[in-house]
Amino acid sequence: MGNNITQRLKYKESVVKYSLKHGVTKAAIVYCECRRTIYRWRKRYDGSLESLKDKSRRPKYHPNQHTKEEIKLIRDYKRNNKDTGLVVLWIKLRKAGYKRTVQGLYYALQRLGIYEKAPSKKKESEPKEWVTGTYPGEKIQVDVKYVPSKCMSEELKRKGEKYYQYTAIDEFTRIRYTWFVNEHSTYMSSEFAKRLKRYYKEKYNIKVETIQTDNGFEFTNRLSWNTSTRNIKTLFETTLEKLGIKHKLIKPYTPKENGRVERSHRKDQERFYYNRVFYSLEDLRNLGAEWRKEYNNFPMRPLGWLSPNEFLKRYKSQ
Repeated sequence: MGNNITQRLKYKESVVKYSLKHGVTKAAIVYCECRRTIYRWRKRYDGSLESLKDKSRRPKYHPNQHTKEEIKLIRDYKRNNKDTGLVVLWIKLRKAGYKRTVQGLYYALQRLGIYEKAPSKKKESEPKEWVTGTYPGEKIQVDVKYVPSKCMSEELKRKGEKYYQYTAIDEFTRIRYTWFVNEHSTYMSSEFAKRLKRYYKEKYNIKVETIQTDNGFEFTNRLSWNTSTRNIKTLFETTLEKLGIKHKLIKPYTPKENGRVERSHRKDQERFYYNRVFYSLEDLRNLGAEWRKEYNNFPMRPLGWLSPNEFLKRYKSQ
C-alpha cells in the first residue's frame, strides 16, 4: 500500500516537472490529466514528494456545529453533574437555553471526549413488554420494590427496619403514584389500592378501571403451595372488588409483562436511591413525594419528549 502511494506521488512530480518545462497544456495532453489538476499540483509543489500528498476533504466547519458558547455550557454542566446520565443532562441544559436535540448532545459529548458510550446490549427476539393502554386509567401496573438497605441510616439498620415502595403507573400516560411503608402484606396492598384510586381521581380526574400485578402473595394466592388456599381471595382482591376495579394477573415468572413499572423502578435505583440515606419512614416519604413530582414532570422519549403531566394535558385538550 505504501509503495503504491509513493509511486503515485512520483507520478505527480513527473507531471509537474514536465509542465514546468513544456507548459501545462502539453502536459495535460501527454499525461491525460485535467489542466486545473496540474495547476493545483504545481501550486502545492515545493520540491518534495510530501507536498503532493492528497489533503483531507473533510470540511473544516459545519453550519450546524456547536458554538463556543454551547460547548462551554456543556462542559460546565457536565463538570457539575459528573454522574448525571445523558437524558437528565440534556433536560437540565434545555432549561438553561440549550436548543439542540439529545442526539446532537450525545455526539458533541463524544467529540469532546467527556462521555463514554455504554456497551450495546443484544436485542431480544421477543418484545420487552405487552401494553394495551389506549386511554388514561384503562390499566394501572402495580408492583412493590424493596428500599435498598444501603440507603438506610445506621440507626435504622440496628433496629432491623425494612422499608418498601409500592408503585402504580398508568400504562397510557406514565403518570406514577408511590407509597412508602414498613410492611409488605396484602393489607398494605389493599390500602395502596384505595390510595392510588383516590390519587388518580382527585389529582388527574382519571378513573382506574384495571390494576395489573404479578403473582406475589401480597396480591394473590394463585401460586400458593397450599392448594386449598389458592382459590381464597386475598384482602387486596376483595378490596378491588369493593372499589369496582378489575384485577389482572401477569403470567407467572414473566415480569416483562409489567414492563412499565419494572422500568420505572430501574429509574428509581439510578436517580432516586443512588447515593441517598433515609433516617426515618417520614423522611423517606417526604423525599419520595418530591421524587414523584419530579418523575411526573420529566420529559420521556416514548411520549415525544413530553412529561407524563404534559402528555395527559395534551390528550385532554385534543
